[in-house]
Amino acid sequence: MRTLNLPNLNLYVVDDNEAVRRSLGLLLLSRGHATQVFESGEAFLAAADLQRGGCVILDLRMSGMSGLQVFDELRARASPLVVLFLSGHGDIPMAVKAVQNGAFGWLEKPCNDERLLETVNQALESAAIIAAKQLARQQAEMHWQRLTPREKEVARLVADGKPNKVIARDLAPLEPRTVETHRAHVFAKLGVSNSNELDRFLRDHEL
Repeated sequence: MRTLNLPNLNLYVVDDNEAVRRSLGLLLLSRGHATQVFESGEAFLAAADLQRGGCVILDLRMSGMSGLQVFDELRARASPLVVLFLSGHGDIPMAVKAVQNGAFGWLEKPCNDERLLETVNQALESAAIIAAKQLARQQAEMHWQRLTPREKEVARLVADGKPNKVIARDLAPLEPRTVETHRAHVFAKLGVSNSNELDRFLRDHEL
């Protein structure tokens, strides 16, 4: 069994059964996963860092908010947390539907320790990918905001493959040489070297 070194990701267990919380917390800690446990969905939503990447292991049936209600709230808040459900045998259809709606997966109680740990590792790997994409998007947005309004206009037209003369005409009064200067500034500020890379940058980061 591999143990991931993902110090920037959070791992949570939310279950209203104290014995389950304790056993899961100890199991995960024994494999190097520092875990925060919560006895209810309400407590989790109030105290957890919902905008930081990681994984939450959610019991489907709890007193108060159900696991599905917590999952819906996480989606409403655009949380990057990856959700892994724990379900009893009778809850399997609900767990499957949750996966279809975007949850990472589900495990049936009681669950084999090795299978649980491997699934948690996979969920954390997925969380790491999401976190990396989120960071890349934030960095791209920061670079994009360094452009002047005119440079943004030029950038979009350059990304469309338009030559300087056409851009100058579209943004008249503007000289082709001025467009060339704006183009050079755009490439330098965004770290791209040609119009194809610029187009990919804008598409990848939805700018």
